[in-house]
Amino acid sequence: MELIQNTADLSAYLAADEVIDHHHPVVRETAARLAAEAVDSYDYARAAYALVRDAIPHSQDSGDLRVTWRASDVLTLGTGICHAKSHALAALLRAEDIPTALCYQRLTRDGGGHALHGLVAVRFNGAWHRQDARGNKPGVEARFSLSGEQLAWVPDPAAGELDHPVLYAEPHPLVLAALRAAPDRSYLWQTLPDSL
Repeated sequence: MELIQNTADLSAYLAADEVIDHHHPVVRETAARLAAEAVDSYDYARAAYALVRDAIPHSQDSGDLRVTWRASDVLTLGTGICHAKSHALAALLRAEDIPTALCYQRLTRDGGGHALHGLVAVRFNGAWHRQDARGNKPGVEARFSLSGEQLAWVPDPAAGELDHPVLYAEPHPLVLAALRAAPDRSYLWQTLPDSL
């Protein structure tokens, strides 16, 4: 699949905003700690990915009902669904000048129907590489890779699942609206969009 930037301006994939708030002290402190131990930008990206994937539980897996959407809140509270964790990873990567996009998959939801799943794509060596920091569990084994995708899931077109090829500089408005409006994760599960 060919990944498509939604803007030609690569600097948009380094920007800070209300959601990917890499100017926030908790993001800056976390980035500085990771950078101090990294030998290069690839090593830093791998460490940031591992931190978000492994140290911040997916709220469904942990049973946490809180809904986070701002990167700094995800890092502070230590919880989030795939979209929130993607925002946190994007903020950490952008904090160290690594272009990072948000991207999505349409996947079958437990209990029926579909929902959008959030990923990031990082730019290294002139190419975009999708990464899934959702968090591993039995049956899910995502890994950071620049040599072939190691995502949590591969969409099944026969089940109406698909990869969206567009790389967004900001969270998709439909996803962000659902996250912001949800008083808890149970409500969010009913309102997450199933397509873009």
